[in-house]
Amino acid sequence: MRLSDLAGRRVALWGWGQEGRAAYAALRARLPDAPLTLLCRADEAQAARALDDPQLSIDTDISGERLAGFEVVIKSPGISPYSELAQAAAAHGTRFVGGTALWFAEHANAQGGIDNALCVTGTKGKSTTTALLAHLLRAAGLRTALAGNIGLPLLELLGASADAWAIELSSYQTGDVAASGVRPQIAIVTNLHPEHLDWHGSEQRYIADKLALVTAARPRVAVLNAADPRLAALHLPDSQVHWYGDARGWHLRGDALYRGQTFVMDTATLPLPGQHNRGNLCAVLTALDAFGLDAAALAPQAAGFMPLPHRLQPLGERDGVLYVNDSISTTPMATLAALAVYRQRPVAVLVGGHDRGLPWDTFADAVRVQPPHAVVTMGQNGPRIHALLAPLAADNRFVLQQAADLAEAVALARAALPAKGGVVLLSPGAPSFGPYPNYVARGRHFAALAGFDPEAISGIPGLGIA
Repeated sequence: MRLSDLAGRRVALWGWGQEGRAAYAALRARLPDAPLTLLCRADEAQAARALDDPQLSIDTDISGERLAGFEVVIKSPGISPYSELAQAAAAHGTRFVGGTALWFAEHANAQGGIDNALCVTGTKGKSTTTALLAHLLRAAGLRTALAGNIGLPLLELLGASADAWAIELSSYQTGDVAASGVRPQIAIVTNLHPEHLDWHGSEQRYIADKLALVTAARPRVAVLNAADPRLAALHLPDSQVHWYGDARGWHLRGDALYRGQTFVMDTATLPLPGQHNRGNLCAVLTALDAFGLDAAALAPQAAGFMPLPHRLQPLGERDGVLYVNDSISTTPMATLAALAVYRQRPVAVLVGGHDRGLPWDTFADAVRVQPPHAVVTMGQNGPRIHALLAPLAADNRFVLQQAADLAEAVALARAALPAKGGVVLLSPGAPSFGPYPNYVARGRHFAALAGFDPEAISGIPGLGIA
């Protein structure tokens, strides 16, 4: 569905976040006088009314019946199509579409594809992988767009031209690409672990929705992590499959980077903390090869990559203690990856947040084998995590404490560490919803509590076209 296809239809926007505002601007650019309804929260309505658009109706009373009154609803990614409201409206014929699907439809070529679209998804690593991909594409001399879930909606770049598009897609957006009917040139999937179960409804649906980028969207080339068992089992008859993470392609042996059996470079000094982050480099180099570039020649350019904020971000030291902001961590597996980076130092890790029902048993098993110096639990699922870990801490193998909020958690973590050489690691393994609107706000508050300037840590380098 293209924007022009919306002319003359009853159309609503559902949600007034960054994606919703981008969709509104795109609609007004193509259909300036079309009647439009915005369905949003009461606290968002005032900002929308300030637009003074006589053709924009604003409604804060959202129901299945109200949604069913529209032919097309352009929804923000955070709104689940599996919700009761959306399902009730869909049963009456309302079609739900996302901004990502609209962008893909607008940019499709005559063959129904986008030859320079390189899409990235995965439970973890997708933001770093996408940003690193854009960095190396630019190092190759290509005018490259960095956009999508990473912080710049695709519709904000509607009509812009680029040699390559590095696009991050969340599990909320991967189905949009499939729904658009437009084939991306390359699709990368980094890994799969249970996440966002409240939005998807089940682990099985989450996996299916995530994999829609390579199953239903049928990219020309699928770049897959051979070390992930779910990905390794995939059969994609409509795509060329390029593997990384084992001896068939780009992979790591310790810190050594190989392409097949050929040593390329040492990665120990790259600004990619942790083995998992350097694995993301393997994904990027595989995609560059598939895109027709000399990935081996570009690999050393990774040394100039600027790491993204809130992802294993060292803020600095205060009184002999290093503070690390990994607020992006929203699964227990991500927390374990963060702990592995600082395994050689006394670490007090802050865990817990919004409870999506994810199991923490794997985390507990890892802590039993290799405990950190201290674990401080917090947030909605903090008591559940604390109860799971309490038997393991009973023999004083590690300090276990429970905090009422992030401020208390930081204070307890600092007090649990030795005077010098320790690490306070915010890696919650859970979303921020409740006390914070997003992981960025949580990371900024952590920085302020640790004595650092929140304004200096939050910008994502390279967004847009360059």
